[in-house]
Amino acid sequence: MKTKNLLEILSIPSPSGWEKEGQQLWIKNIAPFADRVESDPYGNAWAVLDGSDAQAPRVMMEAHADEIGFIVRHIDDKGFLAVGPIGGSDRTLASARRIRLFGSKGIVPGVIGNTALHLRDRSNEKPPEWKDLFIDVGASSAKGVEKLGIRVGTPAIFVDDAIEFAEDRIVGRALDNRIGGFILTLILEQLRAGKKRPVATTFAANAVQEEVGCRGAQMVAHRIRPSVAIVFDVTHATDTPGISVKENGLVELGKGPTISHGAANHPLVMQRLIEVAAKHKIPVQHEAVSRSTSTDADVIYTTRDGIPCGLISIPLRYMHSPVETISLADVRHAASLAAGFIRSLQKSDTFHVLG
Repeated sequence: MKTKNLLEILSIPSPSGWEKEGQQLWIKNIAPFADRVESDPYGNAWAVLDGSDAQAPRVMMEAHADEIGFIVRHIDDKGFLAVGPIGGSDRTLASARRIRLFGSKGIVPGVIGNTALHLRDRSNEKPPEWKDLFIDVGASSAKGVEKLGIRVGTPAIFVDDAIEFAEDRIVGRALDNRIGGFILTLILEQLRAGKKRPVATTFAANAVQEEVGCRGAQMVAHRIRPSVAIVFDVTHATDTPGISVKENGLVELGKGPTISHGAANHPLVMQRLIEVAAKHKIPVQHEAVSRSTSTDADVIYTTRDGIPCGLISIPLRYMHSPVETISLADVRHAASLAAGFIRSLQKSDTFHVLG
């Protein structure tokens, strides 16, 4: 798996609820490293690499496949479209941006309108609310919009695809969290390339609908019934101007993935990750979380009888924007850390806090 594979992955739209095309590409990329690939009715997909001992732990590596976006709420008589968010889209970034709408007849280009500076009442100007935003697709009537294959419920995303940046970095939309699916493929690639298979069976699960409430992760964790799980997502890099590290902690781009500590993160799983990182000289950063992680870990660890769960995150600048930025070094280190964790698992590992 190379950078060009990642750029291809990021070019495929995958807003929550419309992940099919992205999942198909993910399956194509990971299948050569798996014994089999399976899926469920909602589009969750997982690749399986069988371990050498059927009695050993079942480990699930999980990421989410979806991205934030927009959805058409109403079409007026003049052909303008009212718009709402899919997931945590930032309305303050929406005005005057080009978008792609995924209609029944294919992709339709559009723009989110922006009244010119010269024409606005600036006496008490505030960022627009969702109800104030509208999409222009070039049509002059509701019938004209319909002819393009657009209706209420049509999804859309920003145009901005990913590009390579200086110092081994990537910039673009949807790095949250398509980078997680890329890491899952790197993990299986490393495990498959080893001389010996791990004792544990590995399930690499790419789940849908995280951005709208961690829906897919609930489904896939319930179905797979793992003994232990590691979730991959992004976290806020706090190394840019204007961010208080006293309030948010210090997380830096290129200094390694973060290991999270908090209620959702099983202490024995996190300790094993720390030990693996030290053994293999993998740089890691530490992150404190309190009530929740705001990732799929929150629903996985409470599934069924409780699943010991860890969280590995990739530092990311400018989250939920078209210019999200990561370091590929952090990505490679995260994959190596996970592969080392899986290789460390033995039949006796239960991760029971009380022994």
